[in-house]
Amino acid sequence: MRVWLAAIAASLVSTAAAAAPPDPATAAKAWAELVDKGLYAQSWSQAGTLFQAHVTEAKWASLVATVRGPLGPLTHRSLTSEKHATSLPGVPDGDYAVLQFASAFAHKRAAVETIALAHEPGGWRVDGYFIR
Repeated sequence: MRVWLAAIAASLVSTAAAAAPPDPATAAKAWAELVDKGLYAQSWSQAGTLFQAHVTEAKWASLVATVRGPLGPLTHRSLTSEKHATSLPGVPDGDYAVLQFASAFAHKRAAVETIALAHEPGGWRVDGYFIR
């Protein structure tokens, strides 16, 4: 009986750990990799509710292809800052993270990518992507 209870407890702990949302940096990098691969529809479907409410999937695909296409493939991305906030301009109060990455592409050596995320019931989701 004790072995059985221990097995159930171990299973519950591992399930809880697997279901735990990733940290904002992990979520941002995973989402950005979809964009890097040209998987724009998938990046839209994995974005947050605010993102999806403000841009359609088709419009997103068109916008991101126009901006990212000329830059060429990503050659480097490293996190330079991560800030947390409970309030951001133009959005309801919530749990937010704004991350900046120093990035390089085949046709643009130095770029700054800013990715804003909101913590939603399913974990951290991207609600904003900016590149300069």
